Amino acid sequence: MRAVRRQGGCFTRKLSSGVCTHPMAVPGFIPGVFVFLLYISSVANYPNGRVTQSCHGMIPEHGHSPQTDPVHHITVSQVTFRPGDRIEVTLSGPQFKGFLLEARNAEDLNGFPVGSFTLTDSQVSQLLTCEDIQGSAVSHTSSSKKTEIKVYWNAPSSAPNHIQFLVTVVVKYKTYWVKVPSQIISQPNALPFTTPEATVSPSLTPPPVSHLTKPFSASDCGNKKFCIRSPLNCDPEKEEACVFLSFTRHAQSVMVEMSGPGEGYLSFAFSHDRWMGNDDAYLCIHEDQTVHVQPAHLMGRSHPVMDSKGHLEAVAWRLADGVMQCSFRRNITLPGVKNRFDLNTSYYIFLAGGAANDGKIYKHSQQPLITYEKYDVTDYPKNIGGSRSSLLLKVHGALMFMAWMTTVSIGVLIARFFRSVWSKAFFLGEAAWFQVHRMLMLTTSVLTCIAFIMPFVYRGGWSWHAGYHPYLGCIVMALAVLQPLLAAFRPPLHDPRRQMFNWTHWSVGTAARIIAVVAMFLGMDLPGLNLPSPQKTYAMIGFVTWHIGTEIVLEIHAYRLSRKVEILDDDRIQILQSLTVAEAEGHAFKKVVLAIYVCGNVTFLIIFLSAINHV
Repeated sequence: MRAVRRQGGCFTRKLSSGVCTHPMAVPGFIPGVFVFLLYISSVANYPNGRVTQSCHGMIPEHGHSPQTDPVHHITVSQVTFRPGDRIEVTLSGPQFKGFLLEARNAEDLNGFPVGSFTLTDSQVSQLLTCEDIQGSAVSHTSSSKKTEIKVYWNAPSSAPNHIQFLVTVVVKYKTYWVKVPSQIISQPNALPFTTPEATVSPSLTPPPVSHLTKPFSASDCGNKKFCIRSPLNCDPEKEEACVFLSFTRHAQSVMVEMSGPGEGYLSFAFSHDRWMGNDDAYLCIHEDQTVHVQPAHLMGRSHPVMDSKGHLEAVAWRLADGVMQCSFRRNITLPGVKNRFDLNTSYYIFLAGGAANDGKIYKHSQQPLITYEKYDVTDYPKNIGGSRSSLLLKVHGALMFMAWMTTVSIGVLIARFFRSVWSKAFFLGEAAWFQVHRMLMLTTSVLTCIAFIMPFVYRGGWSWHAGYHPYLGCIVMALAVLQPLLAAFRPPLHDPRRQMFNWTHWSVGTAARIIAVVAMFLGMDLPGLNLPSPQKTYAMIGFVTWHIGTEIVLEIHAYRLSRKVEILDDDRIQILQSLTVAEAEGHAFKKVVLAIYVCGNVTFLIIFLSAINHV
């Protein structure tokens, strides 16, 4: 998803776990992204108070209606002023976390800020540049609770006759007041201000809401409804874990139904590409035993910007049996409505969900489901699915598992324990064990090289949100290329440098295998692959245990065989006869162990490939 960063718009604190933001980030965490989303955050989405994007409207983008009766007040040290005067302005009231204070022309409260401010305490307040006027607004520096803020307003030489201070105050994510006014201050010779304009909170009146009475039905999917389901073809009437989204066209409007696990929020978005950014999104948020339906638009890996609900009709919801349902109708085209896409065009469709608390939404719990191709939801009804992982990342994971779980592991065992078993010359005069070992190791290197390229093709470059995994992957790639190059310069058997080569060859190979296993552990936790947890961890631990256990068995067998030969009778003929029998028995045992080991490896590989295929 394109990483488009937004510098303002929320009035409160950013959390590492979410977006208003994103991430967050711990090693292994991607960009993920819908949230399609939704690197999404907590009550206070900007602790640093840098909310310049909201300078003009002074409206927090929290998706809730503002309060109507102010409980905070602005007082001024004098009611008249001259250009160049410095006037003390005080914001006070019950505890609050965030604020935005500006001075406006009292005769044009929707105009630009007037004058500039001077701080009295830079620990709790900071200056902002709004409308290219430096220091024309003041905001908080952190989400700590406050009861009073004092600043000085500097009257400019071009000040209008009448000034009124406006402040937006945030107490909680969903509790805030917009444009709380002060008394009007005037220049001494100005005419009386007789027609004050009341500051009215912005109109965010939601559409009427009703309650659904039964689960959504998937029986008309592909017939009357355009449906997206996860898992594919799940039944929203019977399965609590079924995430269901449908679109039904009615003349010039579309009815939307969405349902799924009801502990947090569900969301979907229309996108021109498979990356987060510049998308038309809709969220259903569980809060206080109700569900809020909220349009929004996405600006990269950041908190969704909440929009007006005025263009939504027939809004309804239901909470029952752990399932959240919401539905609404909107017109296919909405001329003049910003950030809303026309629905009679083909888009990729994102479907995601995550945790919510007190109306705040957090980063989606897993990668969003994205349709395989673009669709027009007003066209012929279809019944489709999607994937939570890119095909390129799936192939990357599959090839790496094949290389470092199967071919390299078998090749190592053959080189370590099967030299005496397959010692006869086979092709080009080389021993059979060596031919098999070389083939498996070259296969490992080729698979690694192919797999290594795919994430770069997918991301279009380096991924800065994947933790240590890409760094370890680069090391593995380098060692996978270095190892066959070293082997190409292997000294003859009795060359004095042969022992140094053997140790170097073993060290490089062992290091590559260990780092590859660590990289796979980290890679499985990345949202881009999205393998089921904790089964993926158990399966990987099982594979490592399986391989180490096999090596231990073969080591013990080799030791017992050597001891058995040592205690044979001193009679030379008897020694030779017993040695032949012991070797034959040993070879048979090794072949059985290898066959069992290969079957086990293939089983583990199938488990992982199946998991990747179902993502």
